[in-house]
Amino acid sequence: MNTTAKNNVRILTISALLTALGILIPFVMPVKLVIGPASFTLASHVPVMIAMFFSPIMAMFVSLGTTVGFMLALPVPTIWLRALTHLIFAVGGAYVLQKRPDILTNKGKLQVFNFIIALIHALAEVLIVFGFYALGFGNLDTQALFNFLLLIGFGTIAHSMIDFQIAYVLANGLSRIYPIQAFEKASTHFKKSKLA
Repeated sequence: MNTTAKNNVRILTISALLTALGILIPFVMPVKLVIGPASFTLASHVPVMIAMFFSPIMAMFVSLGTTVGFMLALPVPTIWLRALTHLIFAVGGAYVLQKRPDILTNKGKLQVFNFIIALIHALAEVLIVFGFYALGFGNLDTQALFNFLLLIGFGTIAHSMIDFQIAYVLANGLSRIYPIQAFEKASTHFKKSKLA
């Protein structure tokens, strides 16, 4: 088997494993909070966020796969749509990590990156829930909807940032024994900057 075929098989295998993990987490994770269309399941974003360190394509496939996991685990359409919005921050974040691997070598830049993808993540999910209620699929008075959107917005920011830290620690550790594209690029960038 040539190198390209081996890489393709490796990428497909890792994507499948991360997707399977992403499908399994909503079923087995003991820390889960569900309030109407809001749900917060600890580590539910970790497989998608690990995929971000590999490539935008892997992030896309894992995001789609984990959306299926939420469809199977939680019978709430707004949660499914919120999971589908992970495509936005995951593919965008993966693209940024490919173009700017130096983010991974600077703690300050890494936390800014984490916060920005958390904001994008939260905004997309708030828009889904707002749209759901604005189109008449649910009934909440204006004040209750505002409070609910605040809960989803701030809850998603915190949840996303925690899950990103977990994903970063796991992917960084794994990158020491297994090549992960963003970390390899970051290492090369760091070595070049030391020589300059």
